[in-house]
Amino acid sequence: MSASSFSKFDEFGFERPKGFDYHEYEKFMKVYLTILAKQSRSWSCLLIYNQPLRKGVRLQKYIRKGIPLSLRSQVWSFVSDIPKMKEEYESDLYKKMLRKSVSPDIKEIITVDTPRTFPENIYFNQTLENQEALFRILYAFAANNPYIGYCQGLNYIAGLLLLVTKDEEVCFWLLKVLIEKKLPDYYSKTMNGVIIDIEVFSRLVQKKFPDVSDHMNSIGMHWALIVTKWFICLFVEVLPVETVLRIWDCLFSEGSKVIFRVGLALVKHYRKEILSCEDIVSLAEFFKIMVQQPYPLNCHIFVKNMFSEIGPLPMSLIEDLRLKVLTEQSTDKTTYQNRKKT
Repeated sequence: MSASSFSKFDEFGFERPKGFDYHEYEKFMKVYLTILAKQSRSWSCLLIYNQPLRKGVRLQKYIRKGIPLSLRSQVWSFVSDIPKMKEEYESDLYKKMLRKSVSPDIKEIITVDTPRTFPENIYFNQTLENQEALFRILYAFAANNPYIGYCQGLNYIAGLLLLVTKDEEVCFWLLKVLIEKKLPDYYSKTMNGVIIDIEVFSRLVQKKFPDVSDHMNSIGMHWALIVTKWFICLFVEVLPVETVLRIWDCLFSEGSKVIFRVGLALVKHYRKEILSCEDIVSLAEFFKIMVQQPYPLNCHIFVKNMFSEIGPLPMSLIEDLRLKVLTEQSTDKTTYQNRKKT
């Protein structure tokens, strides 16, 4: 086979993993480049004839097919209502938060974590500019959200936002949208939102793929061991970068239910392989290599399938399941406390 024409680094500066299938990637890109060109033309027409942009089924359809990289910052900001947020707060909120003090402990953690973020990414490890910008974004966010402060995982999300937008103030507002509006209580000190949503995911698997759920239970593998990083990092450093960005296109537009669709799509596609694993070790190893397979690499097909093959997943169902889990947790806590008293 002839040598690949693709660099070992992708366009965002990430080094491709060892064992990366360049041959499969070239086959995918030959098709995907045509798709990207078509998307670009479609978005150009949309922006010309649908000014100002309007939310609705048409825009959602365009977003699910992928937002051109050059427009991501603009469209993410629009669907997230950032202009309204700036009116609600203050347009210069970012600059004000940079002048505000934060806990020395929080500042120290951010200082330590910043150079650890994407250490093999050429745009982070070969220049201090992005590291300094990332520090400022995380500092401003902590200053604006003392209840959260800083939580590991935020650095990866903010780091990728920065690589996409190339604008730290836009990045600050998009991070604010994700944490405050899209992801319920994921990054608090208790991380209760993540705990609840992992249990919600477990129940969705039980509902849609009961054989997989039963198999996981029989082996003794809890979903938290597999999907915690999926939820906290929003698939950053889990799935290929372009796939993550296509997922984020939908996440900004449609909310946190998209995370569940991604997980369910992976379970559905690799159902047979999951069922063939006979113990925790083999199952954990498969989940590690699963996300580097050709299926999630083909972001266009993957995103299409996560909407067409999973079936209805309304936000009302997610909220009902969250409420049930929260109620059960509260009941269990009360029961435990009563037992301690007796």
